[in-house]
Amino acid sequence: VCSTWGNNHFKTFDGDIYQFPGICEYNFASDCRESYKEFSVHIQRALNSNNHPEIQYILLTIKDFTVYLRPKVAVVDGRIVKTPYYSSGVLIESNDIYTKVYAKLGLTLIWNQEDALMVELDSKFNNYTCGLCGDYNGVQIYNEFIDGGDYNSITFGNLQKISKPNAKCEDPDETQALPSCNEHRDECEKLLTSSAFADCQSRLNLEMYIQACMQDKCACHGNEDSFCLCSTISEYSRQCSHAGGRPGEWRTESFC
Repeated sequence: VCSTWGNNHFKTFDGDIYQFPGICEYNFASDCRESYKEFSVHIQRALNSNNHPEIQYILLTIKDFTVYLRPKVAVVDGRIVKTPYYSSGVLIESNDIYTKVYAKLGLTLIWNQEDALMVELDSKFNNYTCGLCGDYNGVQIYNEFIDGGDYNSITFGNLQKISKPNAKCEDPDETQALPSCNEHRDECEKLLTSSAFADCQSRLNLEMYIQACMQDKCACHGNEDSFCLCSTISEYSRQCSHAGGRPGEWRTESFC
């Protein structure tokens, strides 16, 4: 599974988590074999009215079939379709919260129509993918996309840009370093180790989500809207369920 959520966090197929704040159109995950490419997933983010990054659209190509997704809208080969929609091995479902696409060739895409996207791929694509989701070779070395050079995650992200002749978007600055955010560690750790997540800790790399939560808190500069705290906790909960865990009720009237 590869996912992206919240404050520009990405988790590759092999499990690395990094941040990349680009607002151009990027190759999220594609079949990168030289000859015939079976699928590609492109995404474009933008800042919403609260200045938080959201996914504006997703462009999914399955063989010669194109699906363009916006919140509450699905366009197949240029025409708007009603969901559930099924054609040539692709099923598109949509409700108020999620848009889901199932492709027979071994791909499932789930988008919450806001900040969070998850793509699950069949293992037959091991070692064949490229894009922000990495190469899916099963080797989880921290920052594997470094590729022998001194790439940081922003250099790596910028390389995944889809060049469009009339696109007006700036590459994020490759020299910006992430703040350490240690003052938020206790709070994030407490949230992610609450009893609701007792079934999750042995299934996921907790530290990576604590780090993501700390970055979220820093980026929000003390502005306590739900995006700053809830997006990484929601992702932790989704990933836990996906790994076979059963997160308890962690949302309350006053929290998220």
